[in-house]
Amino acid sequence: MAGKQYSLKPRKVPTVQTRYRRIVTPIPAPKSVPVLKALRKYEPLSMTGQPPIVWDRAEGCIVYDKWGNQWIDWSSGVLVTNAGHGNKNIVKALVKQSKKPMLHNYCFPSEARADLAKRLVEVTPAQLSKAFILTTGSEATECAIKLARTHGQSVGGKKKIGIVSYENSFHGRTMGAQQIGGTPSLKEWIVNLDKSMWQVPFPDEYLAEDTTFQGFLNALKKQKITPDKVAGVITETYQGGRASFAPKKYIQELAAWCKKNDVVLIMDEVQAGFGRTGKKFGFQHYGIVPDLMCCGKGITSSLPLSAVVGRKELMDQYPPGSMTSTHTGSPLCSVAALANINFIWKKKLWENAAKMGALMIGELKKLEQKYPGRVGHVYGKGLVAGVHIQAKDASTPDYDLAFEAVRRSMEKGLLMFSPVGASTIKIAPPLIINKAQVLEGCKVLDEALGEALDAEA
Repeated sequence: MAGKQYSLKPRKVPTVQTRYRRIVTPIPAPKSVPVLKALRKYEPLSMTGQPPIVWDRAEGCIVYDKWGNQWIDWSSGVLVTNAGHGNKNIVKALVKQSKKPMLHNYCFPSEARADLAKRLVEVTPAQLSKAFILTTGSEATECAIKLARTHGQSVGGKKKIGIVSYENSFHGRTMGAQQIGGTPSLKEWIVNLDKSMWQVPFPDEYLAEDTTFQGFLNALKKQKITPDKVAGVITETYQGGRASFAPKKYIQELAAWCKKNDVVLIMDEVQAGFGRTGKKFGFQHYGIVPDLMCCGKGITSSLPLSAVVGRKELMDQYPPGSMTSTHTGSPLCSVAALANINFIWKKKLWENAAKMGALMIGELKKLEQKYPGRVGHVYGKGLVAGVHIQAKDASTPDYDLAFEAVRRSMEKGLLMFSPVGASTIKIAPPLIINKAQVLEGCKVLDEALGEALDAEA
């Protein structure tokens, strides 16, 4: 995300009062400013880039502060709360577990972890028969790198350790995850970059020069990368910076190439999994099954937990006690994940995501015609979308305009996180969102963007 702060000076804004939105104070709320200032004083500068709303509680698709304001949430807490904020089934499971009490048990066996591992295997394709439960998405992608490289060396010797990922990709913020990420600015602090981690162009439907799989092969050839050097290929199901999906044929040919060359295909589903894209898992849009799948965010709709789910022969490469994590299968996080998955599957929330997503993306695409040149493209499937904002000459991204649209939306009772990538307004409401909330949110964003353009003129 580009670096930009919101002002902490309360700004008088029009009162808003609808069924789902309410703004009754200046924004930020004056009484919230001491909290916001304390955060700026005691936390790193990097933590100051989100809209200045001090959350008090959140229920369903609505976020509330203490001072009478409420917002339609189009962030899902950055794609986490798939089952909705404060889901009663998850809360019930957490309360029950906390009363035992057993809040931590390291890697010692627990029923909660066993139940979750079993459920993860049950809801994923049969080829993915083992689940390793971790804490963060970055931890999951780093684990996948490790498993791919270990397998590569076992079948191809010490030189088969390369990891191919994509330009403009994002796989987390730890060192290995940032090195396979495709954003050069996130790697500037790394002195000795791993020279066996390579990026190739992503076949973006609007921006790529070549969206065929031949483009992948050409990029490898240009960098003198041969299959005997490649241990794994990792790609986000959709690129998080734009909500951009690859062509189906491309991914199918990639999967076939990986199989032919004994390369581990890794799908990063941290953002895409558990119904977000209108499918149970995002890779199902491509008609393939990866060798390893990285999960996180929407896996619990609440607490920090991630997982790698994969083929047995890959997951069982390490002997007892040699691939673990301190908070592996935390009892609280495990019961939250289990309750979340059961709720999503019982309600088939991927179906609502597909239906509401078609409505939402259809409405957002109208902005392309209403603001030609400034709204470049609208990406997405299901309940994840990216509205790409451009400069007046349509040749460069316009982060300032995207930021201003998000800020003005916040003042009107629609909450999104700050623009991602170069200038994309990312939209990802909880999967329980209804038609009225979708349409009202689209109307607010339209108004905010129009006002931001008027102010610019």
